Amino acid sequence: MTTSTSPRTWLITGASKGLGRALAEAALAEGDHVVAAVRNPDSVAELSATYGDRFAAVAFDVRDVSGAAGLIQATVDRYGRLDVLVNNAGRAIVGAAEEVTDAQLRDLMDLHLFGPAALVRAALPVMRAQRSGTIVQMSSQGGRMSFPGVSTYSASKFALEGWSEAVAGEVAPFGIRVMLVEPSRFRTAFNAAEVLDFTAASPTYREVLGDVRADMAGADGKQEGDPVAAARIIVSLVRSEDVPLRLPLGAEAVERLTATYQRGLDEVGRWAELARSADFADVSASARPI
Repeated sequence: MTTSTSPRTWLITGASKGLGRALAEAALAEGDHVVAAVRNPDSVAELSATYGDRFAAVAFDVRDVSGAAGLIQATVDRYGRLDVLVNNAGRAIVGAAEEVTDAQLRDLMDLHLFGPAALVRAALPVMRAQRSGTIVQMSSQGGRMSFPGVSTYSASKFALEGWSEAVAGEVAPFGIRVMLVEPSRFRTAFNAAEVLDFTAASPTYREVLGDVRADMAGADGKQEGDPVAAARIIVSLVRSEDVPLRLPLGAEAVERLTATYQRGLDEVGRWAELARSADFADVSASARPI
């Protein structure tokens, strides 16, 4: 792995705690510049005090898509370029799909899809002009597989992954890379009582989702993933010449996603003959360039 030693400029959303905070600290430790887009700049005051001019905090709500261009411009005005955009801000809602309101579903889509998409669109002209840049989309193992109780969260992360995979192909000719990070459970505030949101438990699904609710609520402080180690891995990949499109992060993510892919392959194989029978018999096979 070849690693560049040139300082980079990072823009990280949700950098006040958890993986975002660990990423900011890891990048700063490498001598890079970091702009932290956070709802409350006071939450990262110690980073400003420690790193001085190499760190800047900007008040920003990811769901405010109208502010995306201004945030990108503020980053460029401050440091002259933008090398790494990390869409990290996020949270989860636990509850059956029937229990989740339209407002809750839309809010998570704003946070995990529309907000990040607006920032990527605003960043691309800058990165194209530089002929370089890396976009890090913090997804989840729940962006490739799902289970009862997390339909809303997975819907938003599945959407982010599909959107980002297409973008990766579109921007690669301009020297821009896209990396989807798919963590399992990491010891952040993600599962904390004041962060993790639950729908009101309806009688219909109380028993069906009882174990899931208990597991999600009881995970805070017990997660197996180390955010500091994860941040170091992400920073090292960003500073290298090669980044994966998808990076499962944590042993559980590797195991669960491997099993998910295998089940998918098995199911395709099982129904392949029936599926093929839906085509016209006298049409040539597709020769698409993708």
